[in-house]
Amino acid sequence: MAGIAGDPLHGDRSVEAIRRYYDDLAEGEQDRLSKDIAGRVSFEIHRRFLNRYLKTGQRVLEIGAGPGRFTTVLAEAGARVVVTDISTVQLQLNEDNVTAAGAEHAVESRHTLDIRDTSRFPDGSFDLILSYGGPLSYAFDCEHQALAGLLRVVKPGGVVIGSVMSLWGSLRARLPGALHLAFRHGTEVTDAVVRTGDLRHVPGMVHVCRMFTWEQLIALIAECGGEVLAGSASNWASVEDPRVLADIERTPQLWERFLDYETAACSSSGARDGGTHVLFAVHPGNRRGGRSLAP
Repeated sequence: MAGIAGDPLHGDRSVEAIRRYYDDLAEGEQDRLSKDIAGRVSFEIHRRFLNRYLKTGQRVLEIGAGPGRFTTVLAEAGARVVVTDISTVQLQLNEDNVTAAGAEHAVESRHTLDIRDTSRFPDGSFDLILSYGGPLSYAFDCEHQALAGLLRVVKPGGVVIGSVMSLWGSLRARLPGALHLAFRHGTEVTDAVVRTGDLRHVPGMVHVCRMFTWEQLIALIAECGGEVLAGSASNWASVEDPRVLADIERTPQLWERFLDYETAACSSSGARDGGTHVLFAVHPGNRRGGRSLAP
């Protein structure tokens, strides 16, 4: 079956395509979580989920840091941050934006990094690892290698926080876009995408990734020896009618209450497959493998 630009499905080619995608996207990534109401809600859900585990003085490895939105959040919380991204363009934007925000003092270093290879960092180097924006969805057939690497470099008492693209939530929220393209190519392509979550099955798809269900994600975590602490969708009600949300957002008190409700809904077990991303928090377990119990 065809993948990017007619190439066969291949992890290294796909990762290089993602690198080029984010290089070309440049400042466009900066506005992803602020340009519309659903994005602003998603940012707040991500921020609240992170704040449950974020403490002053932690040493944090940020994977897929992009233009620095969460680097600044980490800095404001008093963390020391090693910033990484697959895109050199995004790393430069990260430095520019974090400096402009007055938060560059919190950054230890910056590295170009593919999530599949964290071998440059010693075991137990970090108190917390932050991998927002779905970097694991770009590991392409190396998800076990990538997640095991994150669990290796976090301290035994530390936590890995991240997100993956959501299969069922994307179907719900983005049917007019990428998944509509899959349907246009017929049942064989559509069935392959739903079965595997892999958008490389769609001919002509530029931005490819692997989407996960919550059930698939917790199975992956268990196979890598991790223990699930918490999970959440990135959106729930906020993928619905933006006109209704706009009315609510104009009233600060109602907006705060809505965000409280949305946070509770997203973290409930029945809603974790309902947003564009699935968030997770994971302990490294006993580093000898074991089963993961979803709360």
